[in-house]
Amino acid sequence: MRKRLVAYFSASGTTKKVAEMIADSAKAELYEITPKISYTNADLDWKDKNSRSSIEMNDKKFRPEVVDKDIDINAYDEIILGFPIWWYVAPTIVNSFLEKYNFSGKKIILFATSGGSGFGNTIRELQPSVPDCMLTEGEIFNNVTKQKVAEWVDTL
Repeated sequence: MRKRLVAYFSASGTTKKVAEMIADSAKAELYEITPKISYTNADLDWKDKNSRSSIEMNDKKFRPEVVDKDIDINAYDEIILGFPIWWYVAPTIVNSFLEKYNFSGKKIILFATSGGSGFGNTIRELQPSVPDCMLTEGEIFNNVTKQKVAEWVDTL
């Protein structure tokens, strides 16, 4: 049986709820990608070009610091990785997480939460952070039910 990890970044709690449902359905361990400096509501104001999230997303080389946690990525066969869609891609903190560990040879399945955006250029922007692994576009969830999540997990 494959050993799975559900890793996620959630700025407002929406992605966390979906990640918890996925971990429950997949019988997977859960790992939160935690920023060293939490995001405030003002930081997340995408309409303000001087907000923290706007500044980070305008500089694709920017890597927000993540809290150090001991995790053995080698213990997992498959990583189910979730995040909110920001500006049609994953937030750069997801790159910070991917660059922190060795994912060589792993399969990473993406899921995201979004109010309406698709994955956009997410794969293209994340792939350089994990050149030796297979990234797969999964599902975008918006107001999802446990049943819908379970049905998706069954397809993995």
